Amino acid sequence: MNPYEMNRAAATPAAVADPAVERAFITRVYGWMAIALAITGLVATATASDPALMAWIFDTPLAVFGIVIVQLIIVVVLSAAVHRLSTGVATGLFIAYAALTGFTFSTLFYVYTAESIGVVFFITAGTFALVSLYGFTTKTDLTRVGNLAFMGLIGILLASLINFFLRSEAIYWIVTYVGVLVFVGLIASNTQRIKRMAYGLGDDGELRSKASVVGALSLYLSFINLFLSLLRIFGNRK
Repeated sequence: MNPYEMNRAAATPAAVADPAVERAFITRVYGWMAIALAITGLVATATASDPALMAWIFDTPLAVFGIVIVQLIIVVVLSAAVHRLSTGVATGLFIAYAALTGFTFSTLFYVYTAESIGVVFFITAGTFALVSLYGFTTKTDLTRVGNLAFMGLIGILLASLINFFLRSEAIYWIVTYVGVLVFVGLIASNTQRIKRMAYGLGDDGELRSKASVVGALSLYLSFINLFLSLLRIFGNRK
């Protein structure tokens, strides 16, 4: 499924679809997202509990950077070339991405207390649920919100890259708070887009399966980035 097909599906009027089809697709999307979050949490916890692995992470920053590059490649492949992959490969890449995220997230346990990580996770989950519910039920077209949020995301990435060299605390906190707004906007707009996709995918089971993975990835990415932003604000450092 390429981006054009996804956008065309998202633009299909809701009135022509079977609500049962929508529910099945949405359930699959959120199911994959929940599985990915569970994998990330389990891998992060297991890695943080292994002194040898943690020593390797801190002693080989270039290897960890390589893992991040692999993650970026996976996102690009799933977002832009998923139509060339089988459902099994697309699903496998998504699971691999979630596991690699958990591996890199293990370092959070050395920066923040486990209690604050847990609390912020539940804050994130609650925020996500409310915003996603709004995106699912609102009659307002959130396309503009999504476009603004995407431009904000680009700004965050550029500012973060610049601040990697400047080390400005002011930029750090601006990016953090703006990030909360950006990822909330992405969650709402992506939820509405996924809901509309459910109406325009037809009876092609392969297409629906791939679309559910891509939809789950978009929500998963917004969730974990919202979590990181909130953790910077509310997390208790060791």
